Amino acid sequence: MFTGIVEEIGRIERAEVHPELARFTVACEKALDGSAVGSSIAVNGVCVTAVQISDTDFAFEAVPETLRRSNLGELKVGDGVNLERPMSVGSRFGGHIVQGHVDGQAEITSIEADGESRMYGFEVGPAIARFLVEKAYIALDGASLTIAWCEGARFGVALIPHTIANVVMGSKQPGYKANVEVDIVAKYVEKLTADGS
Repeated sequence: MFTGIVEEIGRIERAEVHPELARFTVACEKALDGSAVGSSIAVNGVCVTAVQISDTDFAFEAVPETLRRSNLGELKVGDGVNLERPMSVGSRFGGHIVQGHVDGQAEITSIEADGESRMYGFEVGPAIARFLVEKAYIALDGASLTIAWCEGARFGVALIPHTIANVVMGSKQPGYKANVEVDIVAKYVEKLTADGS
């Protein structure tokens, strides 16, 4: 389980993407602290398993389901990725409950200055749109953010200067597709009400 508080931006050192399996190596520092082979690490919001670790990087694999739902299959050498280690018992809970189970992708449609912040506009498909609620949580590339506004399949999030400088999305332009994980509580509510419980 994660909080959506990105710890660092790692860099893709190697990317071997095949339809049946992809393997990536990520150069980083903080994500290695306390991690071992078998540890979970969130990469752009996707919970992956470290299959190899050195003093300067770790490797992970992605199966076809992960490649279909996320932007990991588009990663190239040199690309930045948001990294977060799992929560530890007794640590502060700064974001929201993020499982690392990506629901789909959201495309950046606009970026506008809003004082010192930037308002990023996104569009999603209907499977995700039904979970959009103004002022609710959403994880984009693993970063815990608040929905500032929503209209149908479109929504916006405001990024403060610190976030812009410390997440991958801060350097992206319209057309970029970010991984989306909606609030797990919203999924349970929908399931319970659909079942008539």
